Amino acid sequence: MNLDLFPCESPTAHSEAIGPCAYVLRGFALPNAEVLVAAIGELERRAPFRHMTTPGGFAMSAALTNCGRLGWTTDRRGYRYTTNDPETGLPWPAMPEMFTRLAHDAATQAGFADFTPDACLINRYESGARMSLHQDKNERDFAAPIVSVSLGMPAIFLFGGHARSDKAARIPLLHGDVVVWGGEDRLRYHGVLPLKDKPHPLLGSRRINFTFRKAG
Repeated sequence: MNLDLFPCESPTAHSEAIGPCAYVLRGFALPNAEVLVAAIGELERRAPFRHMTTPGGFAMSAALTNCGRLGWTTDRRGYRYTTNDPETGLPWPAMPEMFTRLAHDAATQAGFADFTPDACLINRYESGARMSLHQDKNERDFAAPIVSVSLGMPAIFLFGGHARSDKAARIPLLHGDVVVWGGEDRLRYHGVLPLKDKPHPLLGSRRINFTFRKAG
């Protein structure tokens, strides 16, 4: 798909550019942080966090679960989206309306209008957990942006280029920060350095990351 067909609009104020169509919205999720954290308990009860296995047979250091019509999964058969949780056979929990609204508002703030996610991958990081450089490319098309919400312990977000070997910028992310990237930046490699144990008052020695996507 030619991403030039989906240029980003000019972002509104309070957006920190990290690429032509990529922005950090500092503290954007803070007004909703406690509600977001409270919702995790119910989502986890219905679809527990788990350390999934990559196609190469390695266990991911971050535990994950999903909510929304589609959920991202990985095992020895590959990366994919499913409508049901492979562990329970039940549909993934519905995405809370507040999640959808936050993702839409953040995308709009960054210049991407009319974003409605159908998948929310929830990663739980503890001290030492990391995410290696990767592209989000299991979605059906790349017209919609990625919206990533950080809660809890701080992290160093790696934002690279369109090749894995490209040098990646190191961007500190704090509790309540939201990163949005799309357009020509949509397929840039990104990841998270191993987390240092810097406990947060709300989540202790954990970082929760919500990644909203239009997958179907």
